[in-house]
Amino acid sequence: MHPRASAPPNPTAGRLGPEAPASEPQSAGVSAPHRLRRGLGVYRLAIAALELIALYGNFNYVLGFSSFATVNFFSYFTIQSAILAVIMLTAAGVTALTRPRDPQWLGIVRTVVMCYLLVSGIVFAVIVAQASTRAYRVDVPWSDTLLHFVVPVLALIAWVVDAVISPRTSPMPWSTLGWVLPFPTLWLVFTLIRGADVGWYPYFFLDPAQVGGAVGIALYCALVLGIFLAVTALLVAVSRTITARASARRLRREHPGREPSDPARTGAGSPTPQR
Repeated sequence: MHPRASAPPNPTAGRLGPEAPASEPQSAGVSAPHRLRRGLGVYRLAIAALELIALYGNFNYVLGFSSFATVNFFSYFTIQSAILAVIMLTAAGVTALTRPRDPQWLGIVRTVVMCYLLVSGIVFAVIVAQASTRAYRVDVPWSDTLLHFVVPVLALIAWVVDAVISPRTSPMPWSTLGWVLPFPTLWLVFTLIRGADVGWYPYFFLDPAQVGGAVGIALYCALVLGIFLAVTALLVAVSRTITARASARRLRREHPGREPSDPARTGAGSPTPQR
């Protein structure tokens, strides 16, 4: 009885098995960042819409005051920075829906406007806290809550999420600190000139009668500009840290065999040579 010859190995049998399942996680890994970017784009557009609702609600709220003037409403730094935020968030939302990563210039613009939103919230919180020591009362309607607290926090979340899921290819430059000051400086000069002409100031620390004259105004303005620089420096530092860590992870993926020089790990992982 002749022994039955074994069937020749099927070259496709061993090749199809490992490749079929391997292609699924690869496709999932490729599409996941795109889904996150699309979600971020929708999130940015939603914040822009919420900011518009807050602006509309705040405008309707101040209409009830007998001393209301449209020019005064749009003279507040909070209102102007909110309008900038709507423009920026809309542009950033469309960009996130159509591009895998924000261009470098848009990252700088988002950081600058993010600083404006945060400082507006900080200054408003200080004004509300100190209102009891002054001769006026500050009401906080729902529109002001959105403008000064809710939207800045939501925008900050969007800023951090973007830095994590699509980090910059190069670190954010420290020169961003220079871009944050021109607009607030021009706003301060315009507000002081206009206030002296019409007798109205949007914030108490710009009114010479409430802060002791020009010296008090100069001190408060220096403090506010310092807050702008400090907040921007913090945002730039966070962005650069995230970029550095993302670059390190990318380097490890591209060169999996390359390990950082660590004498302790190298000595523990290599056998002792026999002499």
